[in-house]
Amino acid sequence: MKINKPDQDYIENARLLTEEEAERLQSRMSEKLRRQLKKEKFSTLEALAIQLQREDEQLNEWREAFRKNSVKKKG
Repeated sequence: MKINKPDQDYIENARLLTEEEAERLQSRMSEKLRRQLKKEKFSTLEALAIQLQREDEQLNEWREAFRKNSVKKKG
């Protein structure tokens, strides 16, 4: 799996994280992703940005699924 560079907005958001926030974000990162990022030689900042981006994408997918489910129940 090839991992793309994170968007610049996510790099900026990662740069603004406190040490504790960065640590919490890293703790949520899967071991598979962590190994892949290390293999592809991403910096810690880039890894944090990638995790932020993935979490946003997952949240948006969840919201869309929840919305579709809510519409089905109402209909």
